[in-house]
Amino acid sequence: MHRFANPARFLRLAAVILPWTTGAALILFGVGLYLALFASPPDYQQGDTVRIMYVHVPAAWMSMFTYSSMAVAAACALVWRHPLAEVYARAAAPIGAGFTLLCLVTGSLWGEPMWGTWWVWDARLTSVLILFFLYLGYMALANAFDDPVRGNRAGCILLLAGAVNVPIIKFSVDWWNTLHQPASVLRMGGPTIHGDMLWPLLIMALAFQTYFMAVVILRMRAELADRKIQTLRMARAASGSA
Repeated sequence: MHRFANPARFLRLAAVILPWTTGAALILFGVGLYLALFASPPDYQQGDTVRIMYVHVPAAWMSMFTYSSMAVAAACALVWRHPLAEVYARAAAPIGAGFTLLCLVTGSLWGEPMWGTWWVWDARLTSVLILFFLYLGYMALANAFDDPVRGNRAGCILLLAGAVNVPIIKFSVDWWNTLHQPASVLRMGGPTIHGDMLWPLLIMALAFQTYFMAVVILRMRAELADRKIQTLRMARAASGSA
């Protein structure tokens, strides 16, 4: 990973990857939404309400993946002082918060006709809500200090402390009695979803993943450009005062 610690090398690599991830995201979203909304069959119990799954489940997966990757980046920043780790965490946080909010909203829309309520304080829903607050807390804490170094360090510590919530989200339906259904795709023994529904779901998951890659590259490029501008301003101010 230290090979890509140089911002200039990262920017060159990002320039190559970005068009491919953007194109892949557009194609996968087009194919996935068509299959999810028109080609896949309705559920025998849930009817067409099950189509919310094709947005809700990938958003849930990406909310956990994004936070987990941010926690790994926080460890790299604190232990190895990787210069791009903090940039990645700052860039990914708003995207992960968006995925988590989308997961919560679509979950409520799905839960009302299935459970008869928009919200219940069960283990899965509560732990995902905590994840959303962790995203907001990181963004607030990282920007709460005049010294960016202190803010980044405090944000990284929060990311590592909050990482314990990710396995709680994953295994909450197995550890506690909840209204939320157990895992039906990522489980021992293989998926329990029929292929006509599984393939659109996996395509949508890939669409969310490639979208995340494209947007996080754009945000990292913007963050690096902002840091460069700040450095030039400080250098100009120092030379002017001298």
